[in-house]
This record gives sequence, structure tokens and C-alpha cells, in this order.
Amino acid sequence: MNMDIKYRQDFELFKSNVCHSVKRKGDIKFLISILKSNKIQKFYKKEWYLECFYLLAMVDFLSRENNIPLCVEYDYIRKNKLEKPVFSSSIIAKCIIFKDETQKIKSINEAIPEFKRFNIMEADIRNVC
Repeated sequence: MNMDIKYRQDFELFKSNVCHSVKRKGDIKFLISILKSNKIQKFYKKEWYLECFYLLAMVDFLSRENNIPLCVEYDYIRKNKLEKPVFSSSIIAKCIIFKDETQKIKSINEAIPEFKRFNIMEADIRNVC
């Protein structure tokens, strides 16, 4: 998975790469690779909070899905969240096109709790081609 911390990629591309990596590796191998890589802490130290929180949310979500206890090493990060909600570009586009915020409200209601905790409105990490 290309999550180079020297080069900050577009967040939509980052999310796509993470989701494809989960699909390719499977939940457990993905969790192991992320935990071994220290990428969550590295992103946090660089103040790349969006990537940090997204990866941590993914780790927490997959841990819950697989009945694995949360890694307490990240508790100091879990106390934080993004100041404003982050929506996918498709949700933002729909709101602009239709001049209606309904899609944002729906996105908030459907967000996976582990992502919503960090103010990231992610509803489906498994639906990747």
C-alpha cells in the first residue's frame, strides 16, 4: 500500500488506497501491517491528522469487526478529532449540484462509528472495485 509519509497524497486517493489494501490483504493482515508500520503515530507526529484518524478509525473498525481488543497504544490519539466533519467528494458534489445539504445529513447518520468519532463521515469501506 502506498502511504508514503514523505509525500502527502489527495485524501480521496489515500482512502481508496487504504480500502484497497484492506480488500487485498484481508482484515487481519492489514491490521498487522499497520500496527507494525507505526504509520498512525508517524502521521500524528507530522500533524497529518486526517490520514492519522482515518487509519486509526480503520484499525478500530476492523478490530471491532473481528472481535479484537483495541490497541491501547493509540488512546492518546483517540481523545482527539477533526474540528469540522469531513465528507467524501461525492457527497460534497451532490450537495453543490442539488443545492441541498440532505446528503451530508444522511452521510452523518450512516457513518461508521469508529470514523464518525474522528469527524470523518465514512459509511462503506468494503465497497471497492
